[in-house]
Amino acid sequence: MNTIMRKSVLSVAGMAFVGGVFAGPVAHAVNNPVGDARPVAVVQADKPDIGTLIPHGTQGAQSHIDLNDEQTANVKAIIAATKKAGLPERAAVISIATSLQESKLENLGHLGDMNDHDSLGLFQQRPSSGWGTPEQITDPEYSTMAFLKGLKQVDGWQDMPLTVAAQTVQVSAYPDAYAQWEQQAADLVAQYWNS
Repeated sequence: MNTIMRKSVLSVAGMAFVGGVFAGPVAHAVNNPVGDARPVAVVQADKPDIGTLIPHGTQGAQSHIDLNDEQTANVKAIIAATKKAGLPERAAVISIATSLQESKLENLGHLGDMNDHDSLGLFQQRPSSGWGTPEQITDPEYSTMAFLKGLKQVDGWQDMPLTVAAQTVQVSAYPDAYAQWEQQAADLVAQYWNS
């Protein structure tokens, strides 16, 4: 091998070695301002704690329905809106349980004579009661944000049983009916909160 070629090969090899050493510990130190040489592990967030999701335990017999793709998408929309509102997992449990009772997580439009007055959407909110326009109420993000706005106005909602918190917002003729969905709502939040 001639001298120029050998110097070129060694030069490239030296740059590769220096580059490898430089990119390793120095790059690590840049990402770790403390200068700690321990490797950094990426850890997936755990599922929310059941004590956070159901702090009072469930009340009464629990119901469960199998969800289709549309209902699952609505669960995810409720969770996304809850996060956007800056509220904790418990707010998502209350919201999902309420929607399970009101619409079985289906974004209901006008149902004619089957409608409860002019109730629409995931939460069966009524335009005539000031929840928004029919178009707004049938938007899952909007309707969830409207529900959560009402929930935030309830003093101490975080410490209330689900039925009391949901009923204070919804003013339902059947206030105890929300309780039957608490376990499924908590399971759904545990499943989808970090996804």
